[in-house]
Amino acid sequence: MASLEKLQGTELVDCARANAKQGIETAARQCGYGDNLNEFARDLRKACKDMNLQVKELSELITDQDMILDIGSGEVVAPDTASQL
Repeated sequence: MASLEKLQGTELVDCARANAKQGIETAARQCGYGDNLNEFARDLRKACKDMNLQVKELSELITDQDMILDIGSGEVVAPDTASQL
């Protein structure tokens, strides 16, 4: 659900990270910035800087853990029985 207010600080970074895979337009909308991509990008850069994060692009907020979770949503690889490794 999109925020009714423009998010700031850690809430902005968290929301942007959660929506980064869908692209900047979706992330901006979800974070309360509507179609104002310039303001969204400026505020996100400031929030990242305040948190001491070195981020130049939205895609850099996608962590390795997010990628692993994506991979994990596919086929399950496991032994046939509990005793078989």
